[in-house]
Amino acid sequence: MSPVAKLGLIAGGGDLPAAVASRCDAEGRPVYVVRLNGFADPHLARWPGDDFGMAQIGAILKALKANGCRAVCLAGIVNRPDFKTLKPDFKGATLLPGIVAAASKGDDALLRKILSVFEGEGFAVEGADDILGGETLPARALGAVEPTAEQLNDLKKALHVAEKSGELDIGQGAVVCDGLVLAVEAQEGTDAMLRRVAALPGDLRGEPGAPKGALGKAPKPIQDLRVDMPVIGPRTVELAAEAGLAGVGGVAGRLILIDRPAIIAAADRLGLFVWGEATA
Repeated sequence: MSPVAKLGLIAGGGDLPAAVASRCDAEGRPVYVVRLNGFADPHLARWPGDDFGMAQIGAILKALKANGCRAVCLAGIVNRPDFKTLKPDFKGATLLPGIVAAASKGDDALLRKILSVFEGEGFAVEGADDILGGETLPARALGAVEPTAEQLNDLKKALHVAEKSGELDIGQGAVVCDGLVLAVEAQEGTDAMLRRVAALPGDLRGEPGAPKGALGKAPKPIQDLRVDMPVIGPRTVELAAEAGLAGVGGVAGRLILIDRPAIIAAADRLGLFVWGEATA
């Protein structure tokens, strides 16, 4: 696959799709954006592309081919739909029973099924981290703040909990404070989980000026990292600070950084650590 092969970006919510599209621009790589209705950020309209419903699989495949795409990248947040309310096109209708069956086995089975649809049509599937040039969390501290031994223990436990949660196909994140598990991420996503932690009683978590605890994000052991590698951005750091946490972290090489300089700037300004653990 040529590095300049036109990319079809299947875009959900959050900052990751725009980061991928911007990197394509920076490298002179043509991109066509499939903006998923109800999820994709309106700012993605600055790139060539069209809006599609989730079940318009035939129309999406046709558009990708008509626009000369040879590879696809699935990026961004897409919540599991109510399959009964979807309005599939003909291709979508033929594939929907298999997709629903895969969904009953968990999110990762669902993602693998969706990937197989694109691969079966001849598209190469690329991971967002590969397109972004490997901008993943390095080992040890990212920025000026180093975790204390107690904070690092909280992070390691959060990563362990996140991994165990991932084995059950629940989520990718957890928050631990003073050894106590405060939250486990499920379908609500990381931002909502951090807001939930911020609403907990002050004696369970840290506070501004006296932060403690950590957010840990780890990939599910069974997931395809081309599609659903964990992500953090500056907003993650800001919400962690609002929740009274001392820092955030993940498994080195397995956590995508959206705008690394801004993450470091936010962490240093707020006094939070960002840590890459060599092993979960």
